[in-house]
Amino acid sequence: MTSVIHCDSLWQGADIVTMRDGKYHTIHQGAIAVRNGEIVWIGEQASMPAISASNIVTFDGGIITPGLIDCHTHLVFGGDRSGEFEQRLNGVSYAEIAAQGGGIISTVNATRDTSEAQLLEQALFRLQPLLAEGVTCVEIKSGYGLTPQSELKMLRVARQLAELLAIEVKTTCLAAHALPPEYRGRSDDYIQLVCDTIIPQAAEAGLADAVDAFCEHLAFSPEQVERVFVAAKAAGLPVKLHAEQLSPLAGSSLAARYQALSADHLEYATEADAIAMSRAGTVAVLLPGAYYLLRETQCPPVEFFRKHGVPMAIASDANPGTSPALSLRLMINMACTLFHLTPEEALAGVTLHAAQALGLRESHGSLETGKKADFVHWPLSRPAELAYWLGGQLPCTIIFRGEVRQ
Repeated sequence: MTSVIHCDSLWQGADIVTMRDGKYHTIHQGAIAVRNGEIVWIGEQASMPAISASNIVTFDGGIITPGLIDCHTHLVFGGDRSGEFEQRLNGVSYAEIAAQGGGIISTVNATRDTSEAQLLEQALFRLQPLLAEGVTCVEIKSGYGLTPQSELKMLRVARQLAELLAIEVKTTCLAAHALPPEYRGRSDDYIQLVCDTIIPQAAEAGLADAVDAFCEHLAFSPEQVERVFVAAKAAGLPVKLHAEQLSPLAGSSLAARYQALSADHLEYATEADAIAMSRAGTVAVLLPGAYYLLRETQCPPVEFFRKHGVPMAIASDANPGTSPALSLRLMINMACTLFHLTPEEALAGVTLHAAQALGLRESHGSLETGKKADFVHWPLSRPAELAYWLGGQLPCTIIFRGEVRQ
């Protein structure tokens, strides 16, 4: 007697770009069976076993990809810095802007002064364009509060977004992002506050899924970052790192020694960094939006990452100062045109490798049996079109946990 697979929904009539192992691995005229928000069967429609589904959706061609994952954002913050952007375009230097009270400290002041309800409203506004482009999972960092109260406020807002919208949100405590003005000249004292108070409080409240830091001359030294990593490990949280964005400090190698989920930016990473990251399984998160807006000329060492098998993810880095980007699909194109990734590598960068950068590789990022039923139907002929089209909003049907997201 033939057994029947009972499921909640069946999706068919399109080519399925599975992204298994970070490759297209396309199933032509495929089908996906979903039960309780997970994929219970996937394969060619012609080879489908007996399936009983409450809801059957048949597409008229097109492709299905995994839901897109934006694995590095700063979506929760107060105010904006469009005025500073205009000043820079008119020739005012960053140092001059900072001397006027601008730069990251202006965002810190605005975030501290903005209520939790207002931060939530503003973050919803920024998140909606990402959702409309097929993003089903997003990481959101703190880092603009720089006090225990304000950092936890940011993380609470990030958690609330997942309660209001059909999207998975991973939160990261980035209290070691910049030196707050009240700690001027006392960076070690601030790092002590981060290690002894902010990280433990965030962990105890269940508000952080990971801990991040900014390792750079204008932020914190490798020695200070290591103290943050030790505190994160003591709190049971994995680590990530903003590393090698402006100078080679071997921050990504340090991150690898602590089995970091990812090292991000990486314009000045070396081959030694790539080797260390490969051995540790640390993902390289490339952020072309910041590279573009800052008019950088030093590209991340993509060839070293390829040579040593370092997974490359791509993210929007959505933030008020250096990457006010609200389109992950545009980042796919930029990764191809600016960093010379192939369209297949770029799509892997916002699916499977982005999932790995969040510690979610076993459940997200590719379309396989047992994984979350988060996927997107696009009326396109081939996946490279996701990197090809510039601007606008491609029509798509977004399925989150097996249900169409309205």
